[in-house]
Amino acid sequence: MTVDHLAEEDFQRARSKAFWNRILGWLTGEQTDLLPLDVVRTHLPFQGQHDLGLQAVPIRQIVGSESRYRDFDRAFLPRQTHTRDRWVAIDRLHYRQVELPPVSLYKIGDIYFVRDGNHRISVARERGQEFVDAYVTELTTPVPLTPDTDLHELVLEQERLQFLQETGLDRIRPEAEVRLTLPGQYGKLSEHIQVHRWFLGQERGAEVPYEEAVASWYDRVYMPLVQIIREHGILNEFPGRTEADLYLWIIEHSWYLREAGGEVPMEQAATDFARLYSRRLLTKLKNLLRRSSRRR
Repeated sequence: MTVDHLAEEDFQRARSKAFWNRILGWLTGEQTDLLPLDVVRTHLPFQGQHDLGLQAVPIRQIVGSESRYRDFDRAFLPRQTHTRDRWVAIDRLHYRQVELPPVSLYKIGDIYFVRDGNHRISVARERGQEFVDAYVTELTTPVPLTPDTDLHELVLEQERLQFLQETGLDRIRPEAEVRLTLPGQYGKLSEHIQVHRWFLGQERGAEVPYEEAVASWYDRVYMPLVQIIREHGILNEFPGRTEADLYLWIIEHSWYLREAGGEVPMEQAATDFARLYSRRLLTKLKNLLRRSSRRR
């Protein structure tokens, strides 16, 4: 069997592994995507960079890319057919024992992002290579990153920390456990606090200190709705979500009900939301499974 044929087979096998990795990730919820460096840069505070020179880097710690994060998965298996020619060409060089130049990486915490050399890393990892020679540039940040970092969780944690820094909720109410599962939602909580502060000011005819408004919102708005969620077991209808998620959704649902037919008690809005949307989600899931079974 020729080197060309062997390299083609290697690529097909790697592509097949990438496909099944994606299916397994979908079923288990495990992160299988490479981390995009530009997104990480957007959400993390960086304090500078410096060259570390040429190093032998553990391939398993390379979990992101500057530009090719859609072409490979977290195990650097090729996801796209357009990577074939370059991938196969590099694999041929391995068979012929041709020494390849070092790749170029960014280091952030304990993980690495590919600056140049995605295909070389993909082939090396598929061939069982544990280390790769790389020119490394370190980007310094106070946020710890590890090979198990989930970008979704990373963004959420940064948004949560920003919310706590802005509101001081963790200091004002140390027992508060306000966590969301969808990015971009903490800003809505901040808006709720500002609206609550405005109404308090209207009631008193004077400006209300921000920290006092935060405490009042938590005690008089957030927690009463959370108690309703707990008493009715509504969180059980939405696996993987949090009380803070439901707080936002039920508030928005109550606004919709109010516009449709007048004032609605919050308890009614909560139970109505659970009745409508938990059943709708289950119905959609059943229909999806039925359609999927018909195609087989």
